[in-house]
Amino acid sequence: MTSTPSTPAPPATAPTRDRPGSRAARLRAPLARQVVEAVAVDNGVCVRPLPMRRTSLDTGETQIIPVPCGATLASKCPPCAERARRLRIAQCKAGWHLDDEPLPDPDPPSDDAKALAVLRADLEAVRDEVLEAGDVAQVREIDELIDQVDAELTDLGVRGRIAPTDRDRPRRARSTKRRQDAPDLPRLPVDRRTVGRTFTAPDGTAWRPSMFLTLTCDSYGRVHSDGTPVDPSTYDYRRAARDAIHFPKLLDRFWQNLRRSVGWDVQYFAALEPQRRLAPHLHAAIRGTVPRVTLRLVAAATYHQVWWPTTGLPVYDSQHLPVWDDTTGKYHDPDTGDALPSWDAAVDAIGDDDDEPAHVVRFGPQLRADGVTANSANTGRMIGYLTKYLTKSLDACHAVDTDRQRAHVDRLAAALRYEPCSPTCANWLRYGIQPRHPRRELTPGRCTGKAHRRETLGFGGRRVLVSRRWSGKTLTDHRHDRVDFIRQQLEALGATGTGPAAPAGDPTRLAWTLLRPGDPAAPRREHLILHAIAQRHAWRAQLGLATGPGTGEGADGSSATGPPLADAA
Repeated sequence: MTSTPSTPAPPATAPTRDRPGSRAARLRAPLARQVVEAVAVDNGVCVRPLPMRRTSLDTGETQIIPVPCGATLASKCPPCAERARRLRIAQCKAGWHLDDEPLPDPDPPSDDAKALAVLRADLEAVRDEVLEAGDVAQVREIDELIDQVDAELTDLGVRGRIAPTDRDRPRRARSTKRRQDAPDLPRLPVDRRTVGRTFTAPDGTAWRPSMFLTLTCDSYGRVHSDGTPVDPSTYDYRRAARDAIHFPKLLDRFWQNLRRSVGWDVQYFAALEPQRRLAPHLHAAIRGTVPRVTLRLVAAATYHQVWWPTTGLPVYDSQHLPVWDDTTGKYHDPDTGDALPSWDAAVDAIGDDDDEPAHVVRFGPQLRADGVTANSANTGRMIGYLTKYLTKSLDACHAVDTDRQRAHVDRLAAALRYEPCSPTCANWLRYGIQPRHPRRELTPGRCTGKAHRRETLGFGGRRVLVSRRWSGKTLTDHRHDRVDFIRQQLEALGATGTGPAAPAGDPTRLAWTLLRPGDPAAPRREHLILHAIAQRHAWRAQLGLATGPGTGEGADGSSATGPPLADAA
């Protein structure tokens, strides 16, 4: 039996190399600017520094300092975005499992503050008498005295104002009667306590768990596994757009209802991200525990009614829009010349009992609540999950690779383009209503509101929502804590004589001025980046000497004795 000889495999082709000096070879060479930015990213240095002139008010000495841009999106500045994300991680961790109240009770008012409050009461009584007599000129004088008293109270350290200054502004109120299609909620007096309940095991071990909560919007139609609708013609893009625009109001109402239902001041750290179907999706860390039955009841009973004028069919199109009149300061009908009804008049025409709101926002049935303890191995993972997408815009959280996904984003963006986002939105002109505070340059479909941008997917609120009494500190306070740690290390180094001392002096005696583009004293961006890289290397060397060997930065950029140097710089 003869065998057929096998065909030899073709020799492997060597990778082709571009001819030296060719156009392709030149284009493969990295740009010098890209090299500098890559080194800046590796060292945690801002790639878009702002030139600031620092002037000492005592000596007159000036110095140009590169200040980080402070961007929160990696598409703009990866180092600054990562620094902001780490700061949010520290903020979340600081307030999640507290055993004591983070904020003290206010101090009692001083005698001077009480005396000013008495004077304020006398002025209020005199103002009412003068107003009843019709002496408008004297009312203005009394208002000026009241403003002076309020300013003196502020100088004494009193927070807030005794009474609002907009006395003549009418307050529009709607009926607080609950909807018939929403379940009732228990209502308890809310205690000022923010720390959760303590549980004791049979062996005497005590622990205070917390929770990780996930909330989603309702469904707008069946979707595929990639988030795209099964039938785009029946998918309710308009309701999806409206839910995204008014989702912040729904969240505020949820926390309000939850606190009233459990009877204590629930604190939270929440971050918003989109689902694959591009609907808003909220993850929240809650201090303390709430029964899951209560959470589901509150979510099902929470809604937000949008009492805006109806926006059914548009009255005008892009080729036939209302006309601005400089004489009246209003928009007029292009055919009849009649002025469009004002925003206040259109809202006043809405009834309470007979009319339905323009839109009602609700949560979907999907709700997940998990218990977490301070020493749990999942705590760090959940904090990382909370802050996972903070450096990305909402439209970049999930990859859009197929034409079907791109078409889904385009349809949602088209629905958001002409949907009114606020009382001042220019899109109200399409529906024959004059926006609040009208001006000449308003054009429907070109509103500059954040909710209309493609990268926000209709959500115009803040990406991170933190309750006031979460950690007892603001984000600026946490940032200063991390800066103070590095400063203390450098000051200790200067005291030992092993290196240069950290800059000292009264910050109030320093004047900062931003150098605008075109200023002859403003250096090029590349020079600022190089200066910041050299400064970062010097800080690292000084910090290494101050903390000793083996205490440098870890794999995650954190120091063994304190916060990451990149975060504190």
